[in-house]
Parts: sequence; structure tokens; C-alpha cells
Amino acid sequence: MTSVPGTQVIGRAAAVLRAVGAAMPRGVSASAVATATGLTRPTAHRLLASLAAEGFVDHDALSGRWVPGPELYLLGAAAAERYDITAPARPIVRALAEATGESAFLSARRGDETVCLLREDGAFPIRSHVLHEGIRFPLGVASAGLAILAFLPDAAVDRYLSAADLSAFGPAHEPARIRDRVTATRAAGYALNPGLLVEGSWGMGAAVFDGSDQPAWALSLTGIEARFSADRRPELGRLLLEHAHRLTQRLRGR
Repeated sequence: MTSVPGTQVIGRAAAVLRAVGAAMPRGVSASAVATATGLTRPTAHRLLASLAAEGFVDHDALSGRWVPGPELYLLGAAAAERYDITAPARPIVRALAEATGESAFLSARRGDETVCLLREDGAFPIRSHVLHEGIRFPLGVASAGLAILAFLPDAAVDRYLSAADLSAFGPAHEPARIRDRVTATRAAGYALNPGLLVEGSWGMGAAVFDGSDQPAWALSLTGIEARFSADRRPELGRLLLEHAHRLTQRLRGR
């Protein structure tokens, strides 16, 4: 098959932009971009400089870090009318945080990843900082991505797990162990992450469905292990599913 000229450059630039976006709000160094994208540091720096010249990223001279630029804001504002669900979702995410006392999140599926869109903190003073707006995880990693993966069709789950390399996230993310968690998630209706990304930081997630009954988003909660005891998890799961259902209905009615 003949490749489209420039495809590799566009793919690399897109990977760089994702790495910059995922590092908000602190920004990211060129070395970290290179590591995240698998590019050499000179290549990453050259792409960053080119994107900066077009306004897609900015370089903070004081910190030496790269952050999203004004052109991304303008493009995002133009795309928001079609894709942005944060306005109708925010009250529900906030209500979930208030009802549980934990940090509540909205994530969206983007291909084989989830992207965190919203965070609302509850009243409990000790918080987990694993998730923040803009961070991305592969499906099956973190509770939001597990909730979405679990409610995809079996064939889609099989295709994904046969191709995905999640070894960077440790042995708990081997395909067979993810399949076990998919089964458990389907049985419970919600996903559980018992400190698999960061020790002591637990999470739970529930899928939010689009008009075609596909899991397009997820609500999730994170907090310290003591807040996710076996006695409390059923109540947290009930609240997650209740709020996820409300958001599904709200988005279908837009």
C-alpha cells in the first residue's frame, strides 16, 4: 500500500502535541517529550520548535518547559461546539465528588486511550494526584479505561488485548489479568483499580454511553486505600453507576 507523503511527520507532530497536553499544567521538557514519544531528543526539539513557530506550543523561558500554545486554544474553541461535553457533565462530576467526598473525574475515550477532561475534588482532605486534566492512559489502565474496555464488544476487547503492549505498567497489566478485571467489571457494573498504578491510590470507574450504546466516556473516583474499603465499595459503586446513568441520559438528550 502506498503511504501518504508526510504521514510520518504528521504522526510525530501529533505525538508531540499529545505529550505536551498530557503534561499540563506544569508543562514538559524536550527530554520528557522525547521519552514519551520514542523520538530522539534532537527530533523532539526540532518538532517542538516548528510547532512553536506556528503557535501550537509555547516555550516557557523561566522553566524551560513546553506548554500548549494559542493556536491550540483557538482550534479547541472551534471544535468545542461539536465535541465538548464538559459543560453538561461538570454538575454531575461535582455532585459525585460531593456525594462521596473523593476526587471525581470525567474521562473520554480517544481511540485506544482515555483522556481526563474534568476533575472535581470532594471534601476529604487527603487526595490522590494520579489523575489530572489532560493525562492519557491506555484502555485497561486506570479505572476509567477499564470501565470503557469492559463494555466494548468481546471482539473489540480481544483485538485490543492481542495488540496492546502494557508492560510499562507492570505485570498487573498482562492481558490475562486485564481479562480477569474485565470479567469482574462486567459482573459488578463498575471497575476497580486497587492501587495498580500507584501503591495506595485506589480508583473506581463507571462507563458513560453514547447514543449507539457504546462506552464513550467514564466517570471515576480516586482516593487513598482506606477510603475504598470492602464495606464502602458497594456504596461508591452505586453512586458511580447512578451518576454515570444520569450523565448518559443528559448527553443523549443534548
